[in-house]
Amino acid sequence: MKQRLKVIPMAEGRVLEIGAGSGLNFNFYDPGKVRYILALDPSRVMWSMAQKQLENVSLNVEFVEGVAENIPIEDNAVDTIVSTYTMCSLRDLAASFSEFRRVLKPTGKLVFCEHGRAPDTSVYKWQNAIGPVWKRLGGGCHLNRDIPGIIKTGAFKIDHLDEMYLPGFKPASYNYWGIAHPAN
Repeated sequence: MKQRLKVIPMAEGRVLEIGAGSGLNFNFYDPGKVRYILALDPSRVMWSMAQKQLENVSLNVEFVEGVAENIPIEDNAVDTIVSTYTMCSLRDLAASFSEFRRVLKPTGKLVFCEHGRAPDTSVYKWQNAIGPVWKRLGGGCHLNRDIPGIIKTGAFKIDHLDEMYLPGFKPASYNYWGIAHPAN
């Protein structure tokens, strides 16, 4: 939750949250900066859970049933895309980032907080070793994704990046967070 508190307040304007899930981010948005949130998620069950989070906030949120690889909204529709702990489970990274660029205004930004590839060789080896089992148990989560590399390959320029181990199980605790803009 501390990581979410660092990045979610950076969102502004019309926001698309990728993998909104149970609405864990809703409490961290700044209602003075955010006009509207499109909460993208493939699961109506998760959306039902998110409704409880909305009882405590004054945000205008619309559930959008869908996946990052095929976002059912118009081109140039959002000012900010928020991704927290979702890049690890995207099925098709190229298609997802193509969709991000399509729906994001040219002046828009991607705000992200993700876990991924650890910089230490010994931890990275553990990520690779337990990865197949973790992926099955964790809903498609890849422990060892190179988050900065994925963002750059997705035709975004990283403007600000922080990274560090968080307390916890080391193979799942290396975090990256920051802001990126579409590369021109």
